[in-house]
Amino acid sequence: MSDKGMMEKEEIFSKVLRAGRRTYFFDVRATRADDYYLTITESKKFTNDDGSFFYKKHKIYLYKEDFAGFNEILQEMTDFILNEKGEEVISERHQKDFKKEYETSENGETQGVSPEKFTDVSFDDI
Repeated sequence: MSDKGMMEKEEIFSKVLRAGRRTYFFDVRATRADDYYLTITESKKFTNDDGSFFYKKHKIYLYKEDFAGFNEILQEMTDFILNEKGEEVISERHQKDFKKEYETSENGETQGVSPEKFTDVSFDDI
């Protein structure tokens, strides 16, 4: 079988989720034994100093025997995050109208932030 014929057979069903600089590809593919599995690819766009760009990709292969456990843990984790933090995106990179509540001086010190806005974290907790 030619490479082209193999590629056509391998990709069965696909969906794309665009999320800012990231794009997620969900692809159903076929094994040599004609069974199906899922690949999830994260593609992230980066820009070189000269203005050209490139993509870094990370891929997960997920097989049918792992679907139930994967789905259960994914649902538990997403529910936990939404219950703890809500649906509002608080990341600076994801909000175009985000404004800093502080200034940084020339020597790198943070000014204008009250200590109450910080959480004391012990590295033993991490």
